[in-house]
Amino acid sequence: MLDKMTSNQRLMLAVALSIVFFVAYTAIFPSVEPKIADAQKSQIIELKQDEQNKKVALTTVEEASGHSISVEDKMAASALSTIVTVKNKDFILKIDTLGRISSKELLQSKYNDKEDKHSQLISPSGTKPLFVRFLDDEINKEATKIAYSASAKELHLDETPQKVVLTQELSGLIVTKELTFYADGHYDAVVSLSQDKRYFIYLGQRPEIIEQMMTVSGAMVYTDDELTTIIEDGDAEGRKTFTGVELISAFDQYSATMMYGFAKETNIIVERDRNDNPVVYFDAQPTMSFSGYLGQKNYKTLEAINPVLTNAIEYGWFTFASKPLFQLLSWLHRIFGNWGWSIIGLTLIIRAVLYPLTYKGMVSMQKIKEISPKIKEIQAKYKGEPQRMNAAVMDMYKKHGANPLGGCLPMLLQIPVFFAIYRVLLNAVELQGAPWMLWITDLSRMDSYYILPILMGASMYYQQKLTPNNFTDPMQEKVFKFLPIIFTFFFLTFPSGLVLYWFVNNLFSIAQQFVVNQQFKNAKEAKIAAHNHHETKEITEKKND
Repeated sequence: MLDKMTSNQRLMLAVALSIVFFVAYTAIFPSVEPKIADAQKSQIIELKQDEQNKKVALTTVEEASGHSISVEDKMAASALSTIVTVKNKDFILKIDTLGRISSKELLQSKYNDKEDKHSQLISPSGTKPLFVRFLDDEINKEATKIAYSASAKELHLDETPQKVVLTQELSGLIVTKELTFYADGHYDAVVSLSQDKRYFIYLGQRPEIIEQMMTVSGAMVYTDDELTTIIEDGDAEGRKTFTGVELISAFDQYSATMMYGFAKETNIIVERDRNDNPVVYFDAQPTMSFSGYLGQKNYKTLEAINPVLTNAIEYGWFTFASKPLFQLLSWLHRIFGNWGWSIIGLTLIIRAVLYPLTYKGMVSMQKIKEISPKIKEIQAKYKGEPQRMNAAVMDMYKKHGANPLGGCLPMLLQIPVFFAIYRVLLNAVELQGAPWMLWITDLSRMDSYYILPILMGASMYYQQKLTPNNFTDPMQEKVFKFLPIIFTFFFLTFPSGLVLYWFVNNLFSIAQQFVVNQQFKNAKEAKIAAHNHHETKEITEKKND
């Protein structure tokens, strides 16, 4: 069957099947989330409270991260483990007896999880932000049993930052953490020791709020030479050390745990846990100053805190194209005030920029359609002589100004643009809870009524009806006719914002194809009219003679 296809058809089939394979594979085989251990081990640990020096029984669970310090890094599960609660209108953050950020609950309903409950940014397993591990085993064992004391039990954030001091008194060593919290979700930290002991501070595991949909999750290291290193979950290999680091991040699709503001000589270390997921920490100085952020990757918020944080919003291989596209989308949002209409505006701009390419491709396909009967005659005439047939076919293309690749090259050039905007719409947390109109109340979630996917499939089908083709094999034609159905099926669970983009893109393609078809129809009618006029003129002249 492939032997009968022209180079144009083979290229078109490859492009179409590549897109189908991409969508099908990622829908059927989504990213595997790390398994969280179900077994919980309870034990009684002795904690020294601030001034009381009394024993408190706390239930703890073993770490499931599998990292080498998992036995030491326990997470207290009872209410008694919280020593500081930080509140504002958008979140509730808690610090436990080991001086770690053990919980951060987002109160805004637009960030609710799939069960419509408030999102929890801190995973129940794995290391927690601000966990301190000592190189000395004896000190480390003691540090996991002695509770921190806090200068305040509750902080209420508004426009004024609030500060709390955590203190852990070990045998001959005092650990102090001065934490200043801000209403926008970031904090400043100063960690100091009374003696010079080698220790490490952990970034914490990435949030696990929602089911990942074809997006990258894991850890990121951004250095002062503008180099971004991403270690995806499941791909961590051994130990890696970085210096000159400006930002570290453990992230999922929409949220992240970040730390930044390090001294250039700080060693950032990435190791792996038993699931081959990255674990990030740094080699701390006796007095260590840095900042952190734990929350959604909202561009405006991150830029307002520190522009370097915007590098935590990454789009994989297409970051180079996705970043400017997101900037353009944000600019449109400032005009329209609605992310749905901004997506439509962005689609229009992209189509306008690519118009010369797509127009040229459509014209080429029309020319090939016109000469396809003559191509079939050549193929029949030189059957069994492939070299002479190919030479004759190419002469025919050249004679009529038709490029067999003309319809496909513009298509290939559009693929990077599609994947770039695809990544933008999948990673933009701004779309969470963002309505468009009517029944679309959240562009980051699927259309529960399936109206947009069905409209997208219908528009794709109509576009195919308008688009000329030169299939010589009925089976190939049937495969392409089924593509709208296949795409509709896979797009049923896609975010509404992405389906909206594809649907509107189809509408613009239909409009453009209609214009091209009409132009060819008019040109053909004009050619026939001119031919008829010429014949009539010749007949009249003969009669006059």
